[in-house]
This record gives sequence, C-alpha cells and structure tokens, in this order.
Amino acid sequence: MKTSRRQALPNKTGFTPDLNPQSIALRLGHKYDALLHGLRSSTDLNQYALNWAHQARPHQTPEFDDWLIWLLLGGRGSGKTRTGAEWIREQVAHHGKSRIALVAPTINDAREVMLEGESGLLHIGYPSERPTFSVSRRRLDWPNGAVGHIFTAEDPDGLRGPQFDAAWADEFCAWAYPEQALSNLRLALRLGEAPQLVITTTPRPIAALKALMQTKGLLISRGSTADNADNLAPSFLSSMEDAYGGTQLGRQELGGEYIEDHPGALWTRDMLARAFSETRPDCDKIILAIDPPVTSGPHSDACGLIMAGRAGQGREARAFILQDGTVQGRSPEGWAKAAISLARAWQADYILAETNQGGELVSSILRAVDPAVPIRSVHASRSKQARAEPVALLYEQGRVRHCGYFTALEDELAAMGTQALNHSPDRADALVWAVRELLLRSPAIPRIRQL
Repeated sequence: MKTSRRQALPNKTGFTPDLNPQSIALRLGHKYDALLHGLRSSTDLNQYALNWAHQARPHQTPEFDDWLIWLLLGGRGSGKTRTGAEWIREQVAHHGKSRIALVAPTINDAREVMLEGESGLLHIGYPSERPTFSVSRRRLDWPNGAVGHIFTAEDPDGLRGPQFDAAWADEFCAWAYPEQALSNLRLALRLGEAPQLVITTTPRPIAALKALMQTKGLLISRGSTADNADNLAPSFLSSMEDAYGGTQLGRQELGGEYIEDHPGALWTRDMLARAFSETRPDCDKIILAIDPPVTSGPHSDACGLIMAGRAGQGREARAFILQDGTVQGRSPEGWAKAAISLARAWQADYILAETNQGGELVSSILRAVDPAVPIRSVHASRSKQARAEPVALLYEQGRVRHCGYFTALEDELAAMGTQALNHSPDRADALVWAVRELLLRSPAIPRIRQL
C-alpha cells in the first residue's frame, strides 16, 4: 500500500484527517480552483484548509468582540456546529481560555455532534492542538492544559458549582429545561476578565428563545442551509426544498428564521400550517378577489389578487385558496391586465372587486381591458379586522384550505390585528373578501310583497 511522504499527525481519538488535495477540494468547493493560483505548495494548501479564518462565512464569525452572548440562529446543515467548535478552538489556542463548558440537549448529542462529529472539536484544527476526550469523566483535555467539561440540559443542576471562562451551548431550542439550564450556565461564567457564551441553534418559537433575544449584551447572527450548499449533498438540498420550500417549517428548519405568533393575531402559525392541502378538488365555483391600490408607482400599495374556489354545499362547503397573484408597483392598466389574465387562466366565474377606494372606476378599468369580464362589486362597511374575524374562525374550523405555500400571504394573515403589521394587508384583505363571498354570503331570500 502506497503512503504519502507527508503524513498528518494522528489524534489520540484515532481520527486522522485526510489532507490530500482531492479531499481538500471537496471541502472547499468552488474556492479550491482560485486557491491553486495563490498558494505555493501542498503545505500551504493544507494550512489553508485547517485555518478557519480563511473559510468562515460572514455570519460564522462575530461582527464585533464586545458581547456577552453570541447567538447563532441557523438552518439544518448551515454550519452552526463548525462555528461553535471553531470559536472554542480559537479561545483555547489564542485567547488563554482554560475552563470551558460545553452544553448539549443530551450526552449523546454532545458526543455525536459537538465532539466526534465531522465538524466537532475532536476533528478540527491542527491535529497536534486537538483535545483528547475522557468518556468516563465527560472531560476534554487540550495539550496546552485547557480543560472542557460536558453537561446536558437534562440536568440543569449539574451546572451548579463549576465555574468557567468560556462556554458553547448547542441546539438551545431542543433543551429539556432551557430557562433553568441557561440561567445556571450564565451564573457559572465567572472566571477571567470577559467570559463569553456562544449559543448555536435552529430557532423555534419557544418562550426561552424569545426571552434570550431580549438579553442585553447579545449579538445575533443568522445563517441558512443554502449558505452552506458547497458542503452539502445536492440531493439533500433538492429534496429538502421540494419537501419544505416555502413552508413555515422550511423557513425555520432550513432558513433559520425565528417565526412566532404575534400577540392578538387572528391567525396563528399553527392554523395556517394546518390549512395546507396537498390536493385540489374540483370546485363548484371559482372567483378572483381584488383589493385594488389607491395609487400607482414603485412605492404604492400592492394590488391584492387572490384566486379561490368552493367545493361542497352548506356547512360541508370548503373554500380553497388556489393562487396568490398579487402584483405591486403596476399602473391601473397593469394590475387590471394581471387580474384579467389570472381570471382567464383559472376560468373564474367572476371577479370580485372591492370598490371602497375607486368606486365604479375599478370596474371601468377592468372592463377597459376586457369589456365582457363578469364583475361583482363589494363595498366595505366594517373595519378590516371586523371583516377578518369570521374568516379566521372558518380557518379554526378547518373550512379553508391552501392549495400551495403562500409565504407572503400567510405572513400578512399572521400579523392581521397586531402592531406587527406595518403595511397595507392587500393580499390578506383580498383573501378575506374571497372567503366571505364563497362561504359567508347569505343567499337572497324571496320576499312576498303586499299589494
């Protein structure tokens, strides 16, 4: 068996990094070709591959140093673990930190991810500088004398007593007792001149994370799964996008977004998630609801265009949101053409147009594009919130379904009735008109006239 003249120093864990050019090329992705022009030897290339400062993306290094807690919110596979591990390595190797706390959801998570994973502490940096791990003592020992202790969030009281000058907490939102464990961890950070804590996690709308994000001295960075595409299997990226693209779960687990319900919101994120439908039935009736803008131009309100259909009759009827075709920045002729095109594509029975802002002018603009288009006008006599409340109730009852992921529309619905809504909810308003028309409009009742 042939061996390379230059052999990497083995770690005491038994792991020997593969520093041949082919392996480095795989790890560095598109950066590799450019590097070959600037580095003189394979030794330079090896050193580059082991130097985190050359590889880290902007969100993987702190923007400034004056912070108490650095919170990295990232999607799955976005490089959170590597970031936390590299920060600890930097503190031990170059900043004199010698008492390190490492906290994970479980002891298995600590070993499999924070320590022994491909991006874990036992597999990064120069082999001669890597720590050894004592399983029985749950302890890391670096060659320079620094010591790391492993804790789990399942046992918050385990953090009482010890003291540290640096800490890394992983997957905070998956901790069994996040408030208690974090409180004890922060109280244990009392050594040195400026003890710091790095928290890496995929965000979830839990109270502990919301409270943490209000903490003084907090630095927040964000990263997505797509940011780390060079280091992930293309099949993983495509399958995740197919399965979760545009969904709340996808925005949270892949995009690393912190998504929560707003106080007083008529629609919760859970209601909207449950409204998703993978299938679209044959609809008895299809309409296009329009919430027209008052002005035109690049900074004007959007023209809400929502295609919706109804299947079933009476209390068994369901409304299906078919498409969000909302346009923004168009002239009256522009949004009218978009509306007519959308109605034709879906073979809508008619267009439902709110006439509060433009009166009969809205109908005139639409008929200027297509004189034969059937139009039904509606006029709002109640506030947007009052009109929306019965529609939100229909969502709670499971009578409205979304035939697709409509991210911008769902964001507006989730903010309706709250201070978080900082723009005109044109998409949401058009949806409210559509659902009211399909499910709440009372049929005309024949009346006997007295002669």
